Amino acid sequence: MSIGLPKESHMPYLTPPPDLTFNKPKLTAPPGSWDCQIHLFGPQDEYAQDPTSPYVSGPATPEMNIAMQDALGLARSIIVSGGGYGRDYSYMEVTLKKYPSRFIGVILPPETIADAELKRLHALGVRGVRFVSDGHAKNLPRILPGVAKQAMALNWPVHFYPKGEDLVDYEKDLLALPNQIVLNHFAAIPAAKGLNQPAFQTLLRMLDTGRVWVKLSGPMRCVPGDMPYAEVTPMAQALIKHAPERMLWGSDWPHVNMVGRQMPNDGDLFDLLLEWAPDAADQKRILADNPVALYGVPPGA
Repeated sequence: MSIGLPKESHMPYLTPPPDLTFNKPKLTAPPGSWDCQIHLFGPQDEYAQDPTSPYVSGPATPEMNIAMQDALGLARSIIVSGGGYGRDYSYMEVTLKKYPSRFIGVILPPETIADAELKRLHALGVRGVRFVSDGHAKNLPRILPGVAKQAMALNWPVHFYPKGEDLVDYEKDLLALPNQIVLNHFAAIPAAKGLNQPAFQTLLRMLDTGRVWVKLSGPMRCVPGDMPYAEVTPMAQALIKHAPERMLWGSDWPHVNMVGRQMPNDGDLFDLLLEWAPDAADQKRILADNPVALYGVPPGA
């Protein structure tokens, strides 16, 4: 399935910029709502991106994201270290120091990291580590059980980004970790294959452990084409029905790698929740209650 990525190249490509107009959403965000998945990128001359990354991004700054938070009625965002920076989380650190009430962070960790460094990051507002499956760029960390164990000492969850249907291959390794597990972007399951496919049934089984959370984010990662990503709707509705207490919402702003595809407007993207979760109680759970249950309240809130 093509999701708009260019063919592999030895030169990084420039990912298209986000739409900064922010249509007014029909959905009224409950007080204290979170966007649980964004990336940030600073000016290249100040914060150089990883030369081994398959893509580079123009600026997607905290100020731009705060404008989006305000337009959608959100209280804060979770910065997930963008693959364009590899394991370098220095721009995240600068942002957390500058805007402690608007952001918390999730890092792409190095192969080894000192406990003291994790404690320092915790004090800044970092609340998780992220790993990816082998289907993703080679500059990003695969599952690191030792780092996950260190993170557990701070009660951090592990975020994991599968690829295609490979969640089936990682179920055992993920559940062997002591942490809460957060699966990004609907676990990247190809929506066109329906709810009976092995990957989706694996996801439901993992949810039944009570330790697994799903980000209702990045629907464009599960289908080709443009808004409204209709094939994702049955999957979203089934997940919310199955475990509403462990669903999170994320915009995936600024939507990197939308090469050759229409860039979604974030007001319209937010309104997909009206179809996915038409019940106001579920909306409040997903947007406001569940993030606090998983991450707590960030420093400076």
